[in-house]
Amino acid sequence: MTDSVVGIDIGTSGLRAVELSDAGKAHPKLLRYHQVPLPEGAVNRGEVAEPNTVAAALKTLWSAGGFKSKNVVLGIGNHRALARDLAVPKMSMKRIRETLPFLVADMLPVPVAEALLDFYPINEGEGESGPEINGLLIVAVKEAVQGNIAAVQLAGLTAVEVDLIPFAVSRAVCRGTTFDGAVALIDVGLATTSVVITLAGVPQFVRLIPAGGGDLTQALMLGMSIDAPTAESVKREHGIHAAAHEHSVEAGIITEATTELLNSLRNTVTYFSNTRAHVPVTGIVLSGGGAQLGGFPQALGELTRLPVLTADPFASVALGRGVDAAALNATNGAFTVALGLALGSKA
Repeated sequence: MTDSVVGIDIGTSGLRAVELSDAGKAHPKLLRYHQVPLPEGAVNRGEVAEPNTVAAALKTLWSAGGFKSKNVVLGIGNHRALARDLAVPKMSMKRIRETLPFLVADMLPVPVAEALLDFYPINEGEGESGPEINGLLIVAVKEAVQGNIAAVQLAGLTAVEVDLIPFAVSRAVCRGTTFDGAVALIDVGLATTSVVITLAGVPQFVRLIPAGGGDLTQALMLGMSIDAPTAESVKREHGIHAAAHEHSVEAGIITEATTELLNSLRNTVTYFSNTRAHVPVTGIVLSGGGAQLGGFPQALGELTRLPVLTADPFASVALGRGVDAAALNATNGAFTVALGLALGSKA
């Protein structure tokens, strides 16, 4: 019997996992972490396309990483999941969840029977019809989640919870820290970028942008007729600022591909600020592999005119015996999502 749980970040190019003991308590301990690559096509934008392939990779991950617990928390966070503002009459959370299908049926992009629904409360207020609870409606297409759960079950693991990836990021980054004003937490993945704006650590707004670091790699591969490893080398060599001062083919591709994502991020932060003038955004905290592109933080700061910090998600957890702090820091936040998923476990 174990009191530990494993958060699994199922990405397009690989699996990352973090095992925590006492995950739901004040002082969780990081016992182990590990990652393994996935063959191309096994996962498409966070959705498992080949359950057997991913199950085999999960078994390798467990063996190579030495994970002990079979209880896992999965994340959802791609174009088939969304979060929207919603105000509901004041009632118990149990009652809210029971009535959600009737309250939001006409707001959904798919039939109610094909959707997973949840509600995240933020605050209470007074509406036209009396007391109400303001929060976020969470919607995910069932099919998008079921393939991931199937892969986990094929690997002999038990999915105890499924969480929204932006919530996992906010949990990992905000835990044990206090920011003045609202903060935009941006996690740039390979295929999806999540934005969650928090106030005193509480998510206020969520957006999932179907773009990430992999789009730049693809653009370089197509534009220069090169393979993926070479494209990755070009990205690392040039970065954004170097590209801005060059007139080569690769510089033009990098500038064009990154400008679109940067503009989307700026527009997302601006939208939040325009709709909630009383909650100013005071800064941005970056995480994710895509955010490691040279010059990306500086370019985002210049575009939004906000200070940009790098996340330190492991600052609030104790490290177990055998966990090398220097090696963990060298992962540059690649395990932020997996950590956040494990931290949210109620198991």
